[in-house]
Amino acid sequence: MMRNYSVEKEFRWCGALSDKVVSVMRMFGLDIDRLRSNVVCHRCNINLKAGDICYITGASGSGKSVLLTELYKLAEPDKRIRLCDIELEQGKSLIDCIEGGFFEALRILSRAGLSDVFSVLNEPAKLSEGQKYRYRLAKALSSGKEMIFADEFCSGLDRITAAVISHNIAKVARKSGRTFVLASSHDDLLCDLQPDVVVIKHLTGKTEIIYRDLRRQV
Repeated sequence: MMRNYSVEKEFRWCGALSDKVVSVMRMFGLDIDRLRSNVVCHRCNINLKAGDICYITGASGSGKSVLLTELYKLAEPDKRIRLCDIELEQGKSLIDCIEGGFFEALRILSRAGLSDVFSVLNEPAKLSEGQKYRYRLAKALSSGKEMIFADEFCSGLDRITAAVISHNIAKVARKSGRTFVLASSHDDLLCDLQPDVVVIKHLTGKTEIIYRDLRRQV
């Protein structure tokens, strides 16, 4: 079943007029009215269905995280999970933190790029930053939630590992019918992810949406 997600988010300047702020304004010839009239608007309509991979990309500061957050808010609370909300457990090995039986837990960890024995037996809180990201991905995969949201998707990982994980995510989405909404400034993962929807955020505020199935293009 297709669902439309309509996003409209505006940002207006509402800071305090400190001496330093006034000095910066004078340096660039800005008055208070012009500053407050500068509105950054994120507006788009995205059609998603079960099993879709939606990949949000664009330059840093273009609003990728804003869009991902707004889409997350629109998803049903009991069907969504966001990687940044997953806590790192202490006192337990990774294999004991993943839901499901022994072999299923190993499969999930492997899909997230955590297959070496020292990682599997380590505690989540003691992992490297890249491993922590992959652990959170594994936890999301084991949660059973229908929609998984991941900001900075594989951004801090080496590109080979990122490509392998992307390929695995594509297989999970097609097989399970779960929806992935991912955001990253990297565009080298498109071939491995094969996203159904690509959302390109431009620094001008414009949002470009490309559907793999052209019949969904609106």
